[in-house]
Amino acid sequence: MKEHLEELLAQSILHLQREGVLPAREEIDIQLERTRSPEHGEFASNQAMVLAKQAGLPPRELAQAIIDRLPNSRQVDHLEIAGPGFINFFLHRCALTGVIKDVMRQKDNYGQLLRAGRNRVTVEFVSANPTGPLHVGHGRGAAYGASLASILTTAGYEVQREYYVNDNGRQMDILAVCVWLRYLELCGESVNFPDNGYQGDYIYDIARIVRADHGDKWRFTRQDLEDGLPASVEQGGDGELYLDALIRRARDLLGKNGYQIFFNTALDNILDDIKDDLSDFGVLFDVWFSERELEESGAVEHAIDRLRENGHLYQKEGATWFRASALGDEKDRVVIRENGRTTYFASDIAYFMDKLERGFSRAIYVFGADHHGYVARLQAAARGLGEDPERLEILLVQFAVLYRFGEKVAMSTRSGQFITLRELREEVSTDAARFFYVMRSHDQHLDFDLDLAKSRSNENPVFYIQYAHARICSVFRNLEQMDDRHNEAIGEAALDLLTEDHEVQLMRSISCFPEIIEAAARLRAPHMLAHYLQSLATDMHSYYNAHQFLVGEENLRNARLNLILATKIVLQKGLSLLGVSAPEEM
Repeated sequence: MKEHLEELLAQSILHLQREGVLPAREEIDIQLERTRSPEHGEFASNQAMVLAKQAGLPPRELAQAIIDRLPNSRQVDHLEIAGPGFINFFLHRCALTGVIKDVMRQKDNYGQLLRAGRNRVTVEFVSANPTGPLHVGHGRGAAYGASLASILTTAGYEVQREYYVNDNGRQMDILAVCVWLRYLELCGESVNFPDNGYQGDYIYDIARIVRADHGDKWRFTRQDLEDGLPASVEQGGDGELYLDALIRRARDLLGKNGYQIFFNTALDNILDDIKDDLSDFGVLFDVWFSERELEESGAVEHAIDRLRENGHLYQKEGATWFRASALGDEKDRVVIRENGRTTYFASDIAYFMDKLERGFSRAIYVFGADHHGYVARLQAAARGLGEDPERLEILLVQFAVLYRFGEKVAMSTRSGQFITLRELREEVSTDAARFFYVMRSHDQHLDFDLDLAKSRSNENPVFYIQYAHARICSVFRNLEQMDDRHNEAIGEAALDLLTEDHEVQLMRSISCFPEIIEAAARLRAPHMLAHYLQSLATDMHSYYNAHQFLVGEENLRNARLNLILATKIVLQKGLSLLGVSAPEEM
């Protein structure tokens, strides 16, 4: 509906340009918004106020000129000029009843936007290091990224969902060593386990797998271990130097093959657990992209060569630096260390370049708020590669804090004292978790009320919306028990009978759905859809409480059934985009 009115405005403005009232050959943004009150029509445009200066006319005079040149439309009943020059559009009843016809015909495709010019995008999200189970912090990024990808798809984009597996580097080495140390404990050895190592019970679980497969083959005594440690770090059980020394000692004692057994067993088991966890959370990926494979393919060297060719690298203190500060970053960045190894940042640059070389017009990253520093450095990298930084989009998801009985739930990842995503799902349900995570804008902190999420009351927004859907299903079950049938054709022919305020409001709400999809996609804002569904559910509950649907008069009965069935379709579609089910009974 909005798209149709925008086209009418565009044609009117084109006429004014041809007549010389407005400058020719100038692209003009169409201004049209929903009104807050039906008293001002369904839509309002401030177009005349925006263009008055260009036209050299008072806004109200220009508004009348725009109205005079609007093409006729069956959907527009009349127009009014309000205030300093607003153009208010009052729609004909057929525009609202036509929405119900559209929903009934398009079913689950209602709201699907098929506009030209939408491009291929890749959305990377979660991408948690495979060093432990996903926790509730990862859950918000997972829910947000998955919902955003679904909304973008509905808005007409070709979307790929991607998880970047950080299966290389120091954190993975720390993980492998921690598994080995727990393995030694299982073999009966007493070891000095680092306080800043990975402490969770899952480390023991992985160590048991290695021991079940290999017995005591990789057992060494504590003396064997400590004999190879520098004296300066032998007693430093909580220091980073001690961890690095342990990694070197593990490589020496285990050899390449032995070390890879611990490394790969840890990686494979945790990554499999992450995949299962996300799948159960309704989050699926098209590609699991390996950092190791990126490096082994030569992509990192390829990216560094591109930066060098473009004149953005220099040598300093034995390292190779990227002159990022000249391209918008706060400081220059090392891409090759003194020891010849490339940095994490070099891999990040290569990964971005790889995305573009795979044909994506835009690379969307969903990062945690603690990655805010990545914005400027990756934009600088894009410029250094000779690419448009606008093709890079970083969305920062703020932290989620759990509350139980009004008290904040404390968590610490490295110590293993955290609530996993799986535990959250089991406590509040996947539906509640998925919805609560996207209720607020991703750039705002989220207070996750566990007690509210578990409650079966109207105060729980996901229950409230699902209950609206279930109520509609109950009406059709009652119809079946009456041995009667819903005749959609009769209902469609009788839609003009829907004149009650609750019915008109429900039709208005349903008509907003495509606009909500468009706005949520454009603003990267799944919370807009969540709020819309709450509003639609409110309209449905109000209608349900105020009117009977299974009335004796056949035409009115079927018209009302068409209306609530259209509502059911939109509720189900909206919930599915957020990864939430639409139960038929509650």
